[in-house]
Amino acid sequence: MSAAREMLCDTARAVLAGASDIAPVEEAGFALLLVPEEQGGFGGDWGDAHAVLHIAGMAVPDLPVAETILSGLSDVSMPHRAAATVSLIAGAMGQALSLSIDHVNTRQQFGRPLGKFQAVQQSLAVMACEVAAVDAAAAAMAARLDATGFDADAASVEIAAAKLRANRAVGVVTAIAHQVHGAIGFTREYDLHRVTVSLMRWRGEHGNDAYWAQILGRRVAGLGGRGLWESLTARAG
Repeated sequence: MSAAREMLCDTARAVLAGASDIAPVEEAGFALLLVPEEQGGFGGDWGDAHAVLHIAGMAVPDLPVAETILSGLSDVSMPHRAAATVSLIAGAMGQALSLSIDHVNTRQQFGRPLGKFQAVQQSLAVMACEVAAVDAAAAAMAARLDATGFDADAASVEIAAAKLRANRAVGVVTAIAHQVHGAIGFTREYDLHRVTVSLMRWRGEHGNDAYWAQILGRRVAGLGGRGLWESLTARAG
């Protein structure tokens, strides 16, 4: 992570910590994050936006941080909104995993922490794999958007793949998180419900599973076997 992005993330954490409305985000100038420097903006890239939205998904999933950041683009399409939602999902899933690990390491059952039971460990391992997969898909998507100058059409494969992967992970992650937490996970006093409710909402926003599976399938089928390989290797380069 560059020094500039690290400073940006530190600022985001400070601004978002305990925020109850969008005003602090707007006052901190996050609407200028994607605005070019020559236009008076921060001149950030999609990697910067992804980093901030990842933090927002963890800290304030119920605030419209994505809308604030995307307002800096001259033309915002549904794929751009889907891409921003993937970053939020990645952050919220990370928070759900962190809360789950903390809970099983402190909650005692039959004289030992829940985290000592093999079944619980296996469930958390599955959850961690889903979180890591979405993180990787979101990072690849951000890199492609930066490489194409935020061109959502040129990054359509990465956006479709990332949103579909994130959508499909939501059910697994939320189910395991609430299974290991038990009833406490649904209470207003505990933070888990904030991220899981948001995750279920984001799954259907800006394209559900079927929508992005169709987009991805048509794009891949249109390339053909050789064309798909050439497209993937070109992107990897």
